[in-house]
Amino acid sequence: MRTQVVIIGGGPSGLLLSQLLHRKGIDTVVLERKTRQYVLGRIRAGILEVGFVDLMREAGVGARMDNEGFIHDGTVIAFDNEDFHVDFKRHTGTTVMVYGQTEVTRDLYDAREAMEGKVVFNVDGVTIHGADSDAPHVTYFVDGVEHRIDCDYVAGCDGFHGVSRQTIPLSVRREYEKVYPFGWLGILSETPPVHEELIYSNSDRGFALCSMRNANLSRYYIQCSLSDSPDDWDDAGFWEELKRRIPEEHADNLITGPSIEKSIAPLRSFVTEPMRWGRLFLCGDAAHIVPPTGAKGLNTAASDIHYLYHGLLAKYQDGEAEGLDSYSGKALARVWKAERFSWATTNMLHRYPDQSEFDIKMQRADLEFLRDNDSAQKVFAENYVGLPY
Repeated sequence: MRTQVVIIGGGPSGLLLSQLLHRKGIDTVVLERKTRQYVLGRIRAGILEVGFVDLMREAGVGARMDNEGFIHDGTVIAFDNEDFHVDFKRHTGTTVMVYGQTEVTRDLYDAREAMEGKVVFNVDGVTIHGADSDAPHVTYFVDGVEHRIDCDYVAGCDGFHGVSRQTIPLSVRREYEKVYPFGWLGILSETPPVHEELIYSNSDRGFALCSMRNANLSRYYIQCSLSDSPDDWDDAGFWEELKRRIPEEHADNLITGPSIEKSIAPLRSFVTEPMRWGRLFLCGDAAHIVPPTGAKGLNTAASDIHYLYHGLLAKYQDGEAEGLDSYSGKALARVWKAERFSWATTNMLHRYPDQSEFDIKMQRADLEFLRDNDSAQKVFAENYVGLPY
């Protein structure tokens, strides 16, 4: 088999790249290790930057998002039993969209099927060959049978544990990582959100986040120990702890109910450099991870797709290689800014096991400065809605 671009990973970033290229007449094959049902069963974030929203529309898959998504003009930040509002629309002229990653992925899969795009599921043993040559190819197994695809380029959209990053030799690749000493315990419940916007809350008991998927589906998180298991927390215990960590006015309005999903996510910051090796390009979690505090995970993947899509388009349509040659530098410049925002927001809102009284005072000073300073709120809003591509 031959194609122009092999895309490893059938999550939202790989599917979005495939859809964008397909609409420009560039042939792709997507290789996915799991089934479509498994991919759609993963619960992930749902805050989309304006750049991501525009890419979905450009890919022709924005109709349901525009119809069912929720526009958020700002967010709420709470501490000391009080809260304040950061107005994105006033500070930046733009907003964010609340639309679950599962729905994004479903829309993209439906579009691939409608266009008869090639997606191969249940692949195993994916290996990238000759990425540093002019003739790369990819081999993989399905049901024990080996297959080969010759291609011009390979896009590694296969996440932190995928094969793409590992293909880049250690003599070339450099990795930067910070592992945080806590996780997020999250639950999904068929209950109305406690507030029309997200609430990020700092408390002496640890961080909490009140989020939502739609008018009758809410997502809540509390900071927890890395040694915790979801089985350690029954629903009643979770709701009680959440109420302790958010201002009383919101706790009093909280509607609780049975959880339909419960999980713990560890937090880490991670970046690998470079994001290109020969004809292999890394995108999304294959190259970088952010703590979810700043809502940047899916959105940094989207900015990678933007740069790679336009680079491939220029190469195939005009023979111009500058976009591909500059891909890693452009992508990393934006990634590191998103990493900084996510790291800083995590530090401002969470309690660390070894935090001193001085550290807590500094944290409070950060929160008060953000509350009281219009310029600080503008910077926060600019980062939250997404820096320009």
